Formats: sequence, C-alpha cells, structure tokens
Amino acid sequence: MLIKVLAAEGDLSSASNVNTATVVRLFNNHSAALVITRKDSGGTTIGSFTLAGNEVAYVEKVAADTLEGGTNIKAAKIAYGN
Repeated sequence: MLIKVLAAEGDLSSASNVNTATVVRLFNNHSAALVITRKDSGGTTIGSFTLAGNEVAYVEKVAADTLEGGTNIKAAKIAYGN
C-alpha cells in the first residue's frame, strides 16, 4: 500500500479530527490493545473498535468526525492508493 502523508503525526490524547482528515493512519505504540472511538461533530458515538498493541490501522471518516484513543495512539492524516 502506498500512502501520502498530509500532516504531522499527533496522538489521540483528546478527541481530534486529525487535521480534518478523511483517511487516518493509526498506530498503537502500546503493548496492550486499546479502543478507538469515532464520534460525529456533535459528539455522538458512531462506532468503536479495538486496535491491538503495536499494530497499524487505516480509518476512513468524515472530515469533521473525531477519533479518541489515548496518548499511545499515534495518528496522521494521509491519502492512500494501490
């Protein structure tokens, strides 16, 4: 998979729209699994999933939606292609 980095990496220590990203690369740098929660701009939970320790996931979302997961979740706005 080819990714294009569009902004500096940050963490999800607080709810973030990750620079209004529509595609986000997430990395769990903790050894334990952590829960990622997606919310709409009004704060209503859309869904959540568990990201295993030391794993990467790619999330597609609406630009205004936020993600939460803690300081051990690193997040970067990206574009992707095959």
